[in-house]
Amino acid sequence: MEREEFNLIFAIVDAGFTDLVMDAARDSGARGGTILHARGTGNKEIEEKFGIIINSEKEICMIIVKSNQSDIILQAINKAAGLNTPGKGIAFAIKCRDVIGLKFD
Repeated sequence: MEREEFNLIFAIVDAGFTDLVMDAARDSGARGGTILHARGTGNKEIEEKFGIIINSEKEICMIIVKSNQSDIILQAINKAAGLNTPGKGIAFAIKCRDVIGLKFD
């Protein structure tokens, strides 16, 4: 049986910015994703030294894509909701093994 290669993209953004992530991902070829609510652990020293408050409310988008789509989708997510945007997001991909239950036509 021939196996297709898949990556799991994680995009972690401030709460309320997942629509930007998912829109960018879909526009670049992703079919959908799963969103989880999370809480970050801001560094108190940075908050005190620079007088900024780090938003601890986060959301995580998990998106399974074919490996050959991964770079394009990551770049689109970064442009829409990366660190230099109001979403202040990070994104990365990891290889997936043994993916079942997905249909990519």
